[in-house]
Amino acid sequence: MLIQTISSMLGFLKKSDNPAAPKPTWTERLKAGLSRTRAQFNGQLAGLFGRGRIDDEMLEELETTLLMADIGVDATRYLLDELKSAVRRDKLENGEQLRQALADILLKLLAPMEQPLDVATHTPFIIMIVGVNGSGKTTSIGKLAKHFQAQGKSVLLAAGDTFRAAAREQLAIWGERNNVTVIAQESGDSAAIIFDAVNAAKARGIDVVLADTAGRLPTQLHLMEEIAKIKRVIAKAEPTAPHEVLLVLDANIGQNALAQVKAFDSAIGVTGLVVTKLDGTAKGGVIAAIARQQPAGHPLALRYIGIGEGIDDLQPFSAREFVEALFESSARS
Repeated sequence: MLIQTISSMLGFLKKSDNPAAPKPTWTERLKAGLSRTRAQFNGQLAGLFGRGRIDDEMLEELETTLLMADIGVDATRYLLDELKSAVRRDKLENGEQLRQALADILLKLLAPMEQPLDVATHTPFIIMIVGVNGSGKTTSIGKLAKHFQAQGKSVLLAAGDTFRAAAREQLAIWGERNNVTVIAQESGDSAAIIFDAVNAAKARGIDVVLADTAGRLPTQLHLMEEIAKIKRVIAKAEPTAPHEVLLVLDANIGQNALAQVKAFDSAIGVTGLVVTKLDGTAKGGVIAAIARQQPAGHPLALRYIGIGEGIDDLQPFSAREFVEALFESSARS
């Protein structure tokens, strides 16, 4: 049963080994991956923006559409306020002009979260990965390792999720397939395993350490305290580390992502986000809600987004690409 589970989890690795068909570009995959969110977002917008004159009824319907796309109350209010200002300032007259204004304002909201991760600032560059069970944390680690290898970086994995056997086995199998060292134990303390991994990386001159941790809910206070301990232990092994604390979020949870960001950030100081499974949900608008939650001038970085099971389907976040993928259908209609 465990082997079947691991095989299923590693399906994306097997798919990547098939060179038969020409591979779609990232832009093409992003548009396809966001199809459900785009359908939700543009299903109403296409008809709405196809109208002529801008009026209060159009703006009210737009508010409903944004809320249904899981953009959230606060972000929706912000977008509408900015739109109304644009209508007055730029003397907008029709739905197409309103559509373009909405795309521009959404881009302005999301752009501060576009902060590519630079792992060249420290050697080893130590990344601590956290998140709830089922968020795609361990799978994302495998994809990130491949991403850094493609940049010419050596990678070491720390199997710090000692509560879920499949997580450890998944990393071990991935390591074997791609010649990546995995520091793991059958059982034991997560902090001790990651401590050993950091020291091993320093001794071997490894460029990037990806440290997995056990999934937990923000309400499990004793487990949240445990990841805070892991962070302190990492700093004992390397005083400047961890250099990045990545929180992995499942896009399917929608507005619940806001509570997760707040809880994990409060516990350990999150520095970046990974939003996974955008291809399986119509709730991709939650990224706008997260952006709006961030304090002005200090936005949390959205480092990567995932739009599929393929090994290359986790890529750095581009605000412009994301907005263009969302608005493509309405632009053509």
